Amino acid sequence: MSNIVWKIKTFDEFTVPELYAVLKARIDVFVIEQNCPYPDLDNYDQKGIHIWAEEDGQVLAYCRVFDKGIKYDETSLGRVLTTEQARGKSLGKLLIQYAVETIENRFHTSEIRISAQDYLLRFYSGFGFEDTGKKYLEDDIPHTEMIRK
Repeated sequence: MSNIVWKIKTFDEFTVPELYAVLKARIDVFVIEQNCPYPDLDNYDQKGIHIWAEEDGQVLAYCRVFDKGIKYDETSLGRVLTTEQARGKSLGKLLIQYAVETIENRFHTSEIRISAQDYLLRFYSGFGFEDTGKKYLEDDIPHTEMIRK
């Protein structure tokens, strides 16, 4: 019996406890687990739409999406994560489906550009993202730019 709730909110719609839970999940995964000190609070949260699954106030999966012209010329999604206790439950797949649907519904396009950690290339290709051949290190982690047309 799961009580997983999915939420889609703009920055201004966050409650304080929700914002805290989301930021905690991002830091737990990207800073602590991946052992990578980087500026998670990048002043883009205010411009994005935030999508996450939570259970009992704990974030299980999260990402944020942006309209065209904010991160890239195309729409984009990023900060994609599944927290440790939620892995293996296919929440990541649902998350990307919801993110793509949110972009299509709110921004009226299905063209999305992302910066993917290399170990997730196969995962994203399952959603129609293609390797652009643009590869780089971001915070010492190999990334590849991918696009979905």
